[in-house]
Amino acid sequence: MSTSVVLKNSARLFNILDAQHEDWIIARAMEIVERRMFRGGQTLQNSAATMDFLRTRLAQEPNEVFSALFMDNQNRVIAYEELFKGTVNSTSVYPRVVLSRALAHNAAAIIFAHNHPSGLTEPSNADKFITSRLKGVLDAVDVRMLDHVIVGQGRPFSFAEMGLL
Repeated sequence: MSTSVVLKNSARLFNILDAQHEDWIIARAMEIVERRMFRGGQTLQNSAATMDFLRTRLAQEPNEVFSALFMDNQNRVIAYEELFKGTVNSTSVYPRVVLSRALAHNAAAIIFAHNHPSGLTEPSNADKFITSRLKGVLDAVDVRMLDHVIVGQGRPFSFAEMGLL
């Protein structure tokens, strides 16, 4: 079977799928990407790769989602977890839960990320406060906070790049 036949059949298949089925396919594809990416402790090569990964995970969420990339001492990804889900304009973040998950993964470093469904990536005062609080909690147990990324429309906001860590 030639590639063009496969592509035409795939195009026909996607034409008949509704949004729910497309969402299911995208979710399964993301699981495969994550499994391959994190197998053997893959590294996210640079901040652009990290931002792309986080944007892919969070940009389409209708409500705020706060997540973490748990990493080992060589900054290889151990796991990605969505830790908290909120409403269209806020989510509650509990440092105790974050610390518990970091210790469960034996993480040496963490990158936090959350989305702003409004599309604006500028951090709120609450974003700045929780970032500072999480950094303090993690510093106490020698877990490095590498960044906190806010995903919205356009380029994600990086606390690390802006010198806010």
